[in-house]
Amino acid sequence: MKTINKVLLGLAVVGSLTVAAADGAKLYKSCGACHGASGEKKALGKSAVIKGWDATKIVEALNGYKAGTYGGAMKGLMKGQVKALDDAQIEALAKYIESKK
Repeated sequence: MKTINKVLLGLAVVGSLTVAAADGAKLYKSCGACHGASGEKKALGKSAVIKGWDATKIVEALNGYKAGTYGGAMKGLMKGQVKALDDAQIEALAKYIESKK
């Protein structure tokens, strides 16, 4: 019985990771318009290129934009973009962007 529980737990974890990746890809669609398909562009020619950032840096930046404590020229625009995202969505988005290295 313990083996069955381990298998089910493993499948649940894999399933949740797949859902998070799918959510991140879906969330990134609105980001891609300015940042490019894989984060390779300076958004509107003003922001940093986000391709190559690790998830921790992305989470910090997105939370900072949300709080109004992070950013330069794009601060106001980005605050509006992230205001409706919850912690799980920010984490999924950060992991998706990180995967574009």
